[in-house]
Amino acid sequence: MPYAPEHDEVPNPLRPGLRAETPPDPCAMVVFGASGDLAHRKLLPALYNLALGAHLPAAFGIAGVSKSPFTHQEYADGMREAVGKFSRTKPVDPEVWRDFGAGLRYVAGPFDEDDTFRRLAAQLEEVDRTRATRGNRLFYFATPPSTFPTLLKKLHEHRLIRPRNDSRFTRVVIEKPFGRDLASARALNRLVLEVMDEKQVFRIDHYLGKETVQNLLVFRFGNTIFEPIWNRQYVDQVQITAAEELGVESRGRYYEEAGILRDMIQNHVLQLVCLTAMEAPVAFDADAVRDEKIKVLRALCPIDTPEAVAQRVVLGQYTAGQIGGADVPGYQVEKAVAKGSRTPTFVAVKLGINSWRWDGVPFYLRSGKRLPKRTTEIAIQFRRIPHSLFGEGASAPNVLVIRVQPEEGIALRFSAKVPGERYRPRTVSMDFRYGTAFAGAPPEAYERLLLDALKGDQTLFTRKDEVEAAWKLVGGILGVTESPESPPPFSYEAGTWGPREGDALIASDGRAWRRP
Repeated sequence: MPYAPEHDEVPNPLRPGLRAETPPDPCAMVVFGASGDLAHRKLLPALYNLALGAHLPAAFGIAGVSKSPFTHQEYADGMREAVGKFSRTKPVDPEVWRDFGAGLRYVAGPFDEDDTFRRLAAQLEEVDRTRATRGNRLFYFATPPSTFPTLLKKLHEHRLIRPRNDSRFTRVVIEKPFGRDLASARALNRLVLEVMDEKQVFRIDHYLGKETVQNLLVFRFGNTIFEPIWNRQYVDQVQITAAEELGVESRGRYYEEAGILRDMIQNHVLQLVCLTAMEAPVAFDADAVRDEKIKVLRALCPIDTPEAVAQRVVLGQYTAGQIGGADVPGYQVEKAVAKGSRTPTFVAVKLGINSWRWDGVPFYLRSGKRLPKRTTEIAIQFRRIPHSLFGEGASAPNVLVIRVQPEEGIALRFSAKVPGERYRPRTVSMDFRYGTAFAGAPPEAYERLLLDALKGDQTLFTRKDEVEAAWKLVGGILGVTESPESPPPFSYEAGTWGPREGDALIASDGRAWRRP
């Protein structure tokens, strides 16, 4: 029987024989921080790959804005080089790039000068004429957080942010970190909502664009065999690890201000907690999904006293060591790191959730720099069997592991009989890998999130109340650990899984960290 396309599919003109969903409406996208690392490594390669798959609107243009003095052609040439280096698809298709590159424009100037925004407005009008983008706008803040208020105010003053009820849409994507504490996050939210509607703002966390993170929702709510045991009656503990081999490298100045709690826990890791612990939404739309996530954040047991922090939080900072057989320096000798810095590069946290589903089930979170390997995983460990008929091999608990990165997939560990006459059990693993099952690597997270922003779908973006609830938990910890009376972080050698005190945190409950 011949292939019959779905009603929302159109022919893919760039790849005959392939099909693509209906693309978004025409749009001009503005990237603030266009000469920065994020634009080079992630944003422009992601947009190119969307063009390659015919997911972008036919009428589309990009205007980059930063201080660097480039011409349009110099900027386009630089982005062509960046796409060739960082795109997940290689080599660059010259036919696709011809049209994509022709839509690139550049505006050089400081973000706090009116002339920059006057020239940007003129450039956008030119893009509307030449690329038929109809006045629709997507602004992307790929800049340091300190610039967010300035950009919002200038866009508003120059009437580049239009009301939500305007026939032409305006949307703004804001990178993390959204604030540095609860007070600053609330202040930024107030400013955002003074110049636009909540439906127009897209607070981005690239972890939510990862296929494995999205698959957690399908895995939980698209199957009947796991949801009945996804609760305190059957689950003993949940461990979430987000580990990196790299140190701070050239990000020392940023990391001195952020530290591991702001950089990883407040956003990435707590998002994984929400998706693991949330109830089924009433519908798969933005508000329904985010309503359930905010319930998890509001149910988290606070950690805001010295006693609670001492019992449930361990901070660490890496010293010199070896990773992959190579010597690496300690944090305090990294570039732009203050002498005697107390900034943590590792954290272990024991979370509790006050809900019927999870009461009494600990969520152990761990994240750090200069750990033995780069990995992010969620491990749900089920309760041990009450009595083993077959010896020690069968008493190992069942574990379900969702691998977010790398080698995206899901593994289930259970006991099976070793072939032979005796009943000798052994733990085995049933392993699903994205690359094997779907014959290819999943798309980059930024591809999915940029496409959703172009379509106006906020499901995978964080809402105002969600951001503030996450800061409430993390801010309670920071209020204790950043006080002068708080002890400095424990030391751990680069290439190890953190300080011994992190192991003791979980060992005091009679448990141990997994080794991914």
